[in-house]
Amino acid sequence: MNDGVNGVALAVFIFFFVLVTAMGFMAARWRRAENEHSLDEWGLGGRSFGTWVTWFLLGGDLYTAYTFVAVPAAIYAAGASGFFAVPYTILVYPLIFTFLPRLWSVSHKHGYVTTSDFVRGRFGSKGLSLAVAVTGILATMPYIALQLVGIQAVLDVMGVGGGEDTNWFIKDLPLLIAFGVLAAYTYSSGLRAPALIAFVKDTLIYIVIAVAIIYIPIKLGGFDDIFASASDKFTETGAGGVVPNAGGQWTYATLALGSALALFMYPHSITATLSSRSREVIRRNTTILPLYSLMLGLLALLGFMAIAAGVKVENGQLAIPQLFENMFPDWFAGVAFAAIGIGALVPAAIMSIAAANLFTRNIYKDFIKPDATPAQETKVSKLVSLLVKVGALIFVLGMDKTVAINFQLLGGIWILQTFPALVGGLFTRWFHRWALLGGWAVGMVYGTVAAYGVASPTQKHFGGSSDEIPGIGEIGYIGLTAFVLNVLVTVVLTVVLKAVKAPDGVDETKPADYTADAGDPGVQVELPPATAGSSH
Repeated sequence: MNDGVNGVALAVFIFFFVLVTAMGFMAARWRRAENEHSLDEWGLGGRSFGTWVTWFLLGGDLYTAYTFVAVPAAIYAAGASGFFAVPYTILVYPLIFTFLPRLWSVSHKHGYVTTSDFVRGRFGSKGLSLAVAVTGILATMPYIALQLVGIQAVLDVMGVGGGEDTNWFIKDLPLLIAFGVLAAYTYSSGLRAPALIAFVKDTLIYIVIAVAIIYIPIKLGGFDDIFASASDKFTETGAGGVVPNAGGQWTYATLALGSALALFMYPHSITATLSSRSREVIRRNTTILPLYSLMLGLLALLGFMAIAAGVKVENGQLAIPQLFENMFPDWFAGVAFAAIGIGALVPAAIMSIAAANLFTRNIYKDFIKPDATPAQETKVSKLVSLLVKVGALIFVLGMDKTVAINFQLLGGIWILQTFPALVGGLFTRWFHRWALLGGWAVGMVYGTVAAYGVASPTQKHFGGSSDEIPGIGEIGYIGLTAFVLNVLVTVVLTVVLKAVKAPDGVDETKPADYTADAGDPGVQVELPPATAGSSH
């Protein structure tokens, strides 16, 4: 690694950072509505985004700076097992094609802003809604923190902030500045800011990947030499391999499937989805979003390239930024670093908005101030979005980076436990609300306890997301095992509760709501002020 600051790369990075900062504040005037004091406008961009804006927004939301850094870093460290991210992003699109249009329709019809809004309306249960909301907030917090980790990795490689002995304030000042700018334009512009910036972010990422996949192999002697170097390393170290080994197949398969089921349970994924202007926009996006999976597959190969290029880093998260630093001219390394940095700002903004919306609608509105006006909801959500980002920043600055990574893995286990209530509720109301709550609790407890018991070479607890599957004996993804237990408990409890005639909650939805589109009679984008956010 370079000891000094890479001035050219830093100048290019700052140029793009200033550009997207200006765009973030300008976004407040983009598609401005007459009434800006509502969560529909601030938190969902007025539910007005078309196919291309939604595509860029979802891409910017799902393919984050951490993806850019962590996927090839996993391959750099462990070989082919790190490729699990590629099949799971392929599996997820046919899955979401079946349920996202239904969620969009019922949410548009009833003015739902969050998944918890839907769960409350569908099952008539504020308790179940609260469980989904708290899970979403807990799972999102470390995810935001990891975006800041991505920015920090780029700053470290550029030599910004000084060495380990530098005063903590000076060392972290660049990250504090980036955080402050992000917080300011998110507060000002809401979801419109990341929607506009996503165009720049994704364009830069596609350019960087296209150049890297051609330019770096030429400099390294071709893919034959790259794979040979990777194979030699893994043969020598015994870690992973270029081809998955037989012992890791259960882990690979369950991690890919569990991650696919979990991806669109995250609040930020749903927030970007509900910002679309029509049901057809969602359907079209599920068919063109796989283009990002192609990009991810190419991105993953950078892990092998880092090995062939002789990149040596103690922190694997620095491998790809260091590869760019070593292989690219300084000016293009700056472009690559900007792609990663902006790739952190877009999802961090959406995640903080999504978490704030959950708190406002499903904790503040439901339990603290039921008569809150749309303007009060918006104000609370803006303030909470700031607090969420402050929490993530404290998490990053106050804890070891591996802790943030492990909490994000735990967040994936947790968020998967909301699948039965959300996706199950979109297709059937057979599940009893108390059974769903019981299944969720069992999945959460089992997943947390099992993850706590996983050790790694560097820590005693929360050392990974895979453990032995009860009754099978193979090592698999804890989140998927917890999900299976969740579903089993939910089914059994539903049968028991229906047998004893336990009271069901009131379902405020109708079958036609799940196929309604924006132009259909009776569909409303925003509820009247007197009832906005309340149950029908």
